[in-house]
Amino acid sequence: QVQVAESGGGLVQPGDSLRLSCAASGFTLDLSAIAWFRQAPGKEREGVSCISSPDDSTYYADSVKGRFTISKDNAKNSVFLQLNSLQPEDTATYYCAQSHTMHCSWFSAEYDYWGQGTQVTVSS
Repeated sequence: QVQVAESGGGLVQPGDSLRLSCAASGFTLDLSAIAWFRQAPGKEREGVSCISSPDDSTYYADSVKGRFTISKDNAKNSVFLQLNSLQPEDTATYYCAQSHTMHCSWFSAEYDYWGQGTQVTVSS
């Protein structure tokens, strides 16, 4: 059974860092692109970062470029999102999602399996 599960969210202050994890089961990471999306209250879901397979090319939304870093560990079948220099506008529920292709996309329809999300709140 294919599943992805996020963890690592929390309440932090502006300028702090967090590391989100996405644990995958039922499939191997080298056959799928994995993306992180986020959704803030009252806003549409947006793509944040993605890592493709098998070349591990990475992609970022302009709003997080230079602050967030996506990586993966095939041995642990996990993908990580390092969030640095967090700002209040980064507050959202963060989701990881598995694509049915190996290529990255910001289109939600290309992602078959989604986790339940992990909340990131940035507030002073």
